[in-house]
Amino acid sequence: MGQVYPQNHSPIKRSQFTSHAGFFLCCRTQDMLKSKLILEDDFGWNLPSMGSNSDQSNANNKGNLKYIGGVDISFSKEDPSTACAALVVLDAGTLEVVHEEFDVVRLQVPYIPGFLAFREAPILLGLLEKMKTNNQHFYPQVLMVDGNGLLHPRGFGLACHLGVLADLPTIGVGKNLHHVDGLNQSELRRQLEAKENCNKELILLTGQSGTTWGAAMCSCPGLSKPIYISVGHRISLDSAIGIVKFCSNYRIPEPIRQVEFCK
Repeated sequence: MGQVYPQNHSPIKRSQFTSHAGFFLCCRTQDMLKSKLILEDDFGWNLPSMGSNSDQSNANNKGNLKYIGGVDISFSKEDPSTACAALVVLDAGTLEVVHEEFDVVRLQVPYIPGFLAFREAPILLGLLEKMKTNNQHFYPQVLMVDGNGLLHPRGFGLACHLGVLADLPTIGVGKNLHHVDGLNQSELRRQLEAKENCNKELILLTGQSGTTWGAAMCSCPGLSKPIYISVGHRISLDSAIGIVKFCSNYRIPEPIRQVEFCK
């Protein structure tokens, strides 16, 4: 079996997943891609919170962030092997949708815990490449992924995987908490309900090892169900949190809300 990434974006075949050799190929490929992760700000634009400061934009020779993307995949209830992949791009100034891409595909790779990206990333990467070819003007400068980044059992979720393959700053926005490094739902709920945290909209997710894997955020007052933000690629956690906050008028940030509407 040859390399799956990065020369070939095709999914690994079902038969490879069902063999021990295929499983170790996935692990080895995932580890190879993980070695390419950049976990700090690596982009040539200013964050939205800086957008109103034109002097700063001129001083650091950076333009302001213009386009924010969101991607997601949904599955047919009648046929789980049929999926709709969607990409939306929002104007960072207005948070209005300026471009949409979608594709209906038949998936060949089964869902294997810890390796979701091998099933979904090639399809999303195809949408990004299609957009880069046909609508370069609106190509996103940062991408929110409906899924996790570092907050993942193997420390390399879909947002990381896609970010490395696309060489694009990515942010993981999860709706469910992965049990990583001692983090669990009951402990997080205890923290959210603690008196000292009752007015906080954000709690950092620090595991037993002392590693900060991401953050739990309740963007609207009174919400008890947070979203989980984690670094994907080429962005720091502070910047990822800032962009998600900027895009959040509801529980779910607008790029993810809109990509769900798109489907």
